[in-house]
Amino acid sequence: QVQLVESGGGLVQAGASLRLSCAASGRTFSYYKMGWFRQAPGKERVFCAAITWSVGSTSYADSVKGRFTISRDNAKNTVYLQMNNLKPEDTAVYYCAARTISSPEYNFWGQGTQVTVSS
Repeated sequence: QVQLVESGGGLVQAGASLRLSCAASGRTFSYYKMGWFRQAPGKERVFCAAITWSVGSTSYADSVKGRFTISRDNAKNTVYLQMNNLKPEDTAVYYCAARTISSPEYNFWGQGTQVTVSS
């Protein structure tokens, strides 16, 4: 059973930084892609960033490119999302997700962690 546990959210002022963590367990994740998504109040959940566990290739949504960085620590089975220069519009619940490389959809999700950015 895949388990994803997020941590690191909180309340910060605009311009600050936060690092989210996603501890993954239950599988060998070599052939997985890990993603971060977010859902703002009253809006749909949207993609932020993704990383392939094996080679570490990354992709980003335009809204976070240049400010957010996704990375992974193989030894700790943990994926990170470093968020810099946070803006009020980054306020959302952030979710970690996982899928196999061959799967078209993310089918494992964490419980989410709240990030609130005040102006």
